[in-house]
Amino acid sequence: MKRPSGGRGRELASVAPLLDELTQDILYDKVWERSELSPRDRSLITITCLVALDRDQAQGHMELGLENGLTVEELGEAIAHIAFYAGWPVAVSAARKLKTLVDAQAQDG
Repeated sequence: MKRPSGGRGRELASVAPLLDELTQDILYDKVWERSELSPRDRSLITITCLVALDRDQAQGHMELGLENGLTVEELGEAIAHIAFYAGWPVAVSAARKLKTLVDAQAQDG
C-alpha cells in the first residue's frame, strides 16, 4: 500500500527498529490492506483521529486520503464536524494543514 507523504518514511528504523517493523508489517501491510474497509474509509477514519489528537501526521494522511478518493470538500466537512467533538483549536489547525496541502497542489498542478 502507498504510505502517507509528509511522513518520515523509515527514518525511525535506526533508533526504533521494532516500531518501524510493526508500522510497516502490521499497520500498513496488514491493517490497511484488510478488505472490510476501503482505503478511502480508512483514510477518513485515520485523518479524523489524527486531527482530534492534534498530530503532525494529519497532513500526510490528508494527502493520502485525497489519493484514496476523498475530496477537499469532504475533508473540510469532516474537520468542521469534529470541531464540536474534538475542539475548535484542533479543527482550525487541521483546516490550516488542509489549506497548505491544497495551496501546494495548486502550485504543482
